[in-house]
Amino acid sequence: MSDQILWFAARGAGVVALLLFTATTVLGILTTTRWGTAGWPRFLTAELHRNLSLLSLAFLAVHIVTAIADPFTSLGIAAAIVPFASSYRPVWVAIGVVALDLLLALIVTSLLRPRIGQGLWRAVHWTAYAAWPLALAHGLGAGTDAFSTWLLAVQAGCILAVALAIGWRLWAGGSNRERLPDVVAAGRRPGATPYVRRDR
Repeated sequence: MSDQILWFAARGAGVVALLLFTATTVLGILTTTRWGTAGWPRFLTAELHRNLSLLSLAFLAVHIVTAIADPFTSLGIAAAIVPFASSYRPVWVAIGVVALDLLLALIVTSLLRPRIGQGLWRAVHWTAYAAWPLALAHGLGAGTDAFSTWLLAVQAGCILAVALAIGWRLWAGGSNRERLPDVVAAGRRPGATPYVRRDR
């Protein structure tokens, strides 16, 4: 496999992983508000969030493997998992490694969620919100084409999507967790319709 093909594969997989990670982050923000409509029930948002998370991990794996195999960067396996072990743009690669480590912690705790409890899982799950800007910064600093027009447009689109989701989250207010008993009770009544927040 030529060096150029490896570079394109690493870069392409990284960009796709960022787009999917952004979509996952946006959906994660939406699920905290327990948002749903008659046409788009809340469980669909949660399922899409989960499936996009898995898909983003697949593209992330391709990004890492091809970056390791690319002789131009000469990363090596250690540099892909240990911050500052890379001789190629060490700070920017380290930022990406930290984002990866946070995602790995998220995956492990999600797999162990029944054993570790909801509280610890939720605390670790919040690290995903730290991993996203780190992944974004890694994409800007680690690539040789980081400031090309098309990549800047992708980055700007990702930032706008997350900013809009955060704006929606702030506008919607609380997570509705305090209303959960009422929501469950309403759902159990015969003929009840799913709860949709309409007060804001």
